[in-house]
Amino acid sequence: MLIAYVLIFLFVMLLSFFVCQIMKRYAADYFGLVDSPSERKIHERPIPSAGGIGIFVGVVGFFAICQLIIFVLLQFPTLVPESISIRLDGLMQRSFQLWTLLGLSTIMMLLGAFDDRFNLHWLIRILVQTTVAIVAVWQGWRLTIFIDFPILTSILSVIWIVGLTNSFNMLDNMNGLSGGIAVICGSFLATVMFISPNPESLEPQFFVAGFLIVLIASIIGFLLHNNPFYASLFMGNSGSYFIGFLMSILTLIATFTSDDQLPQTIFVPIIILAVPLYDMISVITIRIKNGKSPFEGDKNHFSHRLVKLGMSRTQSVLTIYLATIICCIGAILLYQVNFYGAILIVLQTIMTLSIIAILELTAKYKDNQNKNDT
Repeated sequence: MLIAYVLIFLFVMLLSFFVCQIMKRYAADYFGLVDSPSERKIHERPIPSAGGIGIFVGVVGFFAICQLIIFVLLQFPTLVPESISIRLDGLMQRSFQLWTLLGLSTIMMLLGAFDDRFNLHWLIRILVQTTVAIVAVWQGWRLTIFIDFPILTSILSVIWIVGLTNSFNMLDNMNGLSGGIAVICGSFLATVMFISPNPESLEPQFFVAGFLIVLIASIIGFLLHNNPFYASLFMGNSGSYFIGFLMSILTLIATFTSDDQLPQTIFVPIIILAVPLYDMISVITIRIKNGKSPFEGDKNHFSHRLVKLGMSRTQSVLTIYLATIICCIGAILLYQVNFYGAILIVLQTIMTLSIIAILELTAKYKDNQNKNDT
């Protein structure tokens, strides 16, 4: 099983890497997907912004190949043992769910690509994102949180999907930041899927874990072109929308708690995704406070604040990586501690975010002092 996961990981990573290499050469000339320098940009030369297409092809291309192989094997059942044939039937039964998820994520990717190319109005983006989120919830992917009120949980689920999609989009403001955070969060979520079995089958949640491994591998293929140390390609909105949407849906499909587990484990996805959610909420708050649109880009993100404190861009990104890992470790420990231990983990997460807030306020104070001195 481990060898299979390793081979899948390497295949998807290489597929994404080579598609990104192609996008790097042709995206600007053939699709017009290029990110040019501007007042709110930190790069100094035009860079292709089609890395999201490479991530998309890595994920969807892999599952398309798997689907074709399964279909062929089912046509010739004598080629495989009966034990494997039974599992193939089960995989085919889940194919509708898989391709519904991939279809909706494709819409999100295309929305991001059109936004990269034509700079769509924020109302159009939110309308499409909300519509896709409603369809996803209608398919049955919604929060439960022990509330027997479907209308409320459906509304909260739509907010979760749209919010998390945009949180990864807002994180995409420095080299390797959004993709790197997605890899960290996805890795810990996949770990949870293995240690928290499905209450019905009592087996690890292989569907979500496997999907996360494929997504992580595809993102890493892109990160070979865009990381905290070097960048020759941006993922663009096509990549951040695709990643954020998949992360939101996979957390809804997954089961984080059961009757024999402590109820606080339901907060595992929130703790794992605490940093991107905090960045989104804090940035929106700052923009509204300054009388600007919540969807108007600026340099008020946590990463920008760290740079204003004197860090380099690379140091800023690596610092946010560490903050994310601290939160994620706490989420894993929720399965190992009692109620009082869980309280300590929640406090640890709050204190980590408080440190971020203090750094932001310090950077703002320093920025104001510099303006007053001039």
